[in-house]
Amino acid sequence: MGSAVLGIAFLQFFWIKWSVDLDEKNFDDKVSSALLRVKDRIQEKSETYDPAVSDFLNKPKESGLMDRTEILSRVIPSKEKWAVQRLKWELNSMNRMFDPQALLENIDLQSLDTIIRQELSDQGIRANYDYGVYDNEIEDYFIINGHFVAQIGNREASTTEVKLGGTKNEYQVSLFNTEINSPGYLRLFFPNKTSMLWSSVLPYLLSSILFTSLILLCFGYVVYIIFKQKKISLMKNDFINNMTHEFKTPIATISLAADSITSPKVIDSDEKIRRFAGIIKQENKRMLNQVERVLQMALIDKKDFQLKLGTLDMHSIIEQAVSNMNLTVQKRGGHIKMNLQAQKSILEGDSTHISNVIHNLMDNANKYSPERPEIEIITRNANNYLEIVVTDKGIGMTKEALKHIFDKFYRVTTGNLHDVKGFGLGLSYVKAIMDAHEGNIDVQSEFGKGSSFIIKFPMK
Repeated sequence: MGSAVLGIAFLQFFWIKWSVDLDEKNFDDKVSSALLRVKDRIQEKSETYDPAVSDFLNKPKESGLMDRTEILSRVIPSKEKWAVQRLKWELNSMNRMFDPQALLENIDLQSLDTIIRQELSDQGIRANYDYGVYDNEIEDYFIINGHFVAQIGNREASTTEVKLGGTKNEYQVSLFNTEINSPGYLRLFFPNKTSMLWSSVLPYLLSSILFTSLILLCFGYVVYIIFKQKKISLMKNDFINNMTHEFKTPIATISLAADSITSPKVIDSDEKIRRFAGIIKQENKRMLNQVERVLQMALIDKKDFQLKLGTLDMHSIIEQAVSNMNLTVQKRGGHIKMNLQAQKSILEGDSTHISNVIHNLMDNANKYSPERPEIEIITRNANNYLEIVVTDKGIGMTKEALKHIFDKFYRVTTGNLHDVKGFGLGLSYVKAIMDAHEGNIDVQSEFGKGSSFIIKFPMK
């Protein structure tokens, strides 16, 4: 799909570039046609009146050219009108042959400017342009944009400083061609030719970029959702497997206890019946707690729960949670250290949910410590917040794991630790409760060295 989208984008750009190239070719043809028309009109105008022809007629015999009598003798047999035309043709032809530079020098600036503008307009060209007449004898421009810029013949340079706007996109045509050579060239420059050509396809180009970008963004979003759903599916499968395992153990225990009670050796013993009944009750309570956790998360996700707010002392809640957790930690040879530094520990919140938050954080610290858990709980006041830090020296987390630890069903990879059980709901529950109390939670962790969970409650 990605290859197809990129292929379409490439084809669109190719078509647009092809359109620009075609427009450029048409533009070049129009400019060339206009230049040829300009050349013809300048030449026609020079034939109607040319001071150089007058000078030629007055040149002495020793110049090596034919005098007036010899020229007129050629056209005596003709009619008067034809004689005049023939005379002009002969004079101009000889003048171009022996002194073509004179015609170039006597170009009328106003006529040249008008002719160029008219011919470009007739070809439908409205672009800005610069033009110049290049003299092969002085090897430089002597006319630029309607001004003489160099002293040549009887023409003086203009006092106005005139320069060509650019030297790219040049077009030229030779002026007053003779059998020997051309005295110079008329050159046209279009400084904004490229931008003009692309501006004609700019709406199509922008539309193409916009729609292609939208397709790519949608494609990227679809791929992102696919991977996200795949990850959620894997986490849910893991959750179902863990839940099945958590339920299977108490169910098996309850089944075994029920079978034992019906045994003839046990049914007559009140003490054994009470013992097995107690096991059934304990395991049933364990199952109910697991179900309650799952249902509780469902309510939190729907935001279909209400906090029972009241005044509570966080130090008392922490001490109670540590007292409940101490036995489990001590069985593994570890210990829990309390460092209650906060001067103000009274909050407004839901005692049950906040107790669960502290218990979940300590339970994680215990589960993800490979051996002899070392857990420390610190409280402090900072910026009108009560901060509670739960620190452990366990396996820690990678940067990638830190991005997902508050996602529902997500569980950190435990490597060789196979006794870490749970549904992956603990930290997502903690995050939801902290949000409900307008607090926040932060994590600092280094892989292999442990983690610190920092929760902040606003002081009211």
